[in-house]
Amino acid sequence: MSAFITIIGTVGAVVLLAAYAMVSSGRMSGDGLPYQLLNLGGAAALMVNSAYHSAWPSAILNLVWSGIGVWTLSRLVARRAAGRRAAGSAGAAPPAGAVQTGEVQAGGVQAGGVQAGAVHVQAADTPAG
Repeated sequence: MSAFITIIGTVGAVVLLAAYAMVSSGRMSGDGLPYQLLNLGGAAALMVNSAYHSAWPSAILNLVWSGIGVWTLSRLVARRAAGRRAAGSAGAAPPAGAVQTGEVQAGGVQAGGVQAGAVHVQAADTPAG
């Protein structure tokens, strides 16, 4: 069992170091899903190894590290789901009383529709006055 736990700890350390090297070299984004998954997996593996060997400060550190990873991943997933919902409703009819514009651009996507949280709004086809 001890050899298996050592392998888990070694893999966890390699995963954390590889993820850190990828972010530091610009090959991976630090706020992206792949990095966060690697971070969580590496921390969880090191937590198991540290707890098995009764290295409690390290085990607690990696428990907190894993908790941060879970929290960050849940935020990323929620943000992606909200983006998909917003993209799916972009083609829907605007609610009653919504302000119509000629063009709405949000997040690099352009679509005619409702002005809501837009980064850039092109003026509507009505005279100013």
